[in-house]
Amino acid sequence: MQIGTFYGISVGTGDPELMTLKGLRLLQKSSVVAFPAGINGRSGIAERIVESWLNPNQQKLALHFPYVRDEEVLRQAWQEAAQKVWQNLKMGHDVAFVCEGDVSFYSTFTYLAQTLSELHPEVVIESVPGVCSPMAAAANLGIPLTVREQRLAVLPVLYNVQELETVLDWADVVVLMKVSSVYDRVWQILARHNLLESASIVERATWEDRVIYKDLRDRPYLKLSYFSLLIVHTKPKL
Repeated sequence: MQIGTFYGISVGTGDPELMTLKGLRLLQKSSVVAFPAGINGRSGIAERIVESWLNPNQQKLALHFPYVRDEEVLRQAWQEAAQKVWQNLKMGHDVAFVCEGDVSFYSTFTYLAQTLSELHPEVVIESVPGVCSPMAAAANLGIPLTVREQRLAVLPVLYNVQELETVLDWADVVVLMKVSSVYDRVWQILARHNLLESASIVERATWEDRVIYKDLRDRPYLKLSYFSLLIVHTKPKL
């Protein structure tokens, strides 16, 4: 029996209509739809985005990935998930792993695909690109992310807060991913650089319940959700 194909399908940031036509086609043709399991028995974000596009005959496969930084714990989780995917692939079933945002942009899919490839090199893996959060947030703000020769920097701010000082010196536009846990420190840095007025935050970009904050000068304290992104133009007013 021919081995199934493993698809990594980008499903965008929240709005179900942001998936590409190719992504939708491959999603609906796959026998198995895999996704990161939600927390406390709830549906995960990627699952919620695609649920309206699925048909009753498709099998759902929730994969558990711990939110930790312990490399050994993570490695074991990737291997267990890869083996669950393999059990379906070896039976000839195509498996579509749906991932919020883009599958190549700070994505769970990257680690899962690498592990699966290491364990079973014969597996064919195909990635389908999509809308990632910086582009979605800029659209919600009604601004261009970059223009002309502007230089863009994207920081996974949870691990790189100290780098922000350096980046502000050379980048024209800075995007800080998942800023909620370090917002107070980021606010202080932006205040020192007089950049609060040109900074904006988007929570849950493209979701119906998204929240937008523009001009952070009077917002030193914000209780932000996990999926919060900050965009600051270091040289405002072109």
